[in-house]
Amino acid sequence: MQEIGPGLWRWTGLHPAWTPEAQDWEQEVASIYHEADDAVVLIDPLVPPEDEERFWHALDRDVERLARPVVVVLTAAWHARSTAALVERYGAAVWAHPAGASRLGMRIDAPVLPRGIEVFEIPPATEGQVAIYLRDHRALATAEILTGVAGGLTVVPSPNLTERGRLTSCLELLLELTVELVLPAHGEPVLQDGRGAIAAALAHWAPSAA
Repeated sequence: MQEIGPGLWRWTGLHPAWTPEAQDWEQEVASIYHEADDAVVLIDPLVPPEDEERFWHALDRDVERLARPVVVVLTAAWHARSTAALVERYGAAVWAHPAGASRLGMRIDAPVLPRGIEVFEIPPATEGQVAIYLRDHRALATAEILTGVAGGLTVVPSPNLTERGRLTSCLELLLELTVELVLPAHGEPVLQDGRGAIAAALAHWAPSAA
C-alpha cells in the first residue's frame, strides 16, 4: 500500500489470470482506494492473492470507520478483478461505462458517481474504457490508455481503434484538467506534474498534436 494523499491510497497485486505468455501486460497491476465525501471508492480493485487476509482486515477497518457506502468504479469492464467479492462482502455498488455492461457480467447499479469524480470516455466508445478524474486530489486514474513506463507515461491505444484523431482529441481534453498525479492500472504512477507527463506521452504518440 502506498499513501498518495489524504484518503488516497494505491496498492498493487499479482493478477491471478496472468500467464508467462502475456505479451502486453505485466503480472503486477494497480488499484486505488479513495475516500470520497459520500463513499468509500475502490477503482479497479484487486484483492492481492499474496496478502489477502491483511487486505481485508485493513479495508474492513476503514469501511467501519467511515460508515459510508462502498462503490466500485471501473476504468474498463475487463478490470472488474475482485469486484464480485466486494459486492458480496459490503453490498458495494458498481459503476462502469454502460458500453462494457455485457462484458462485465454483473449489474451496474451505481446510479451516479461519488462526489468529486468525473469520467472521460476513451475511444473506441464501444469498449467502455474511461479515464477517472479525482478532482480533490488532481489525480487521473487510467486503464491501458496511459500506461506507466520508466520516467513517465506512454499511450497504449486499443487494437480496435479506427479513428486515431478522436483519441488524440480525447487526450488533448485531458490536458485541460489540472492533473498532478497519474495513477495507471499498469506501470508506475506519476506523482508530480502529471499534466506534463500526459503532454509528453501525447507528443510522442501524435507529434502533430503537440
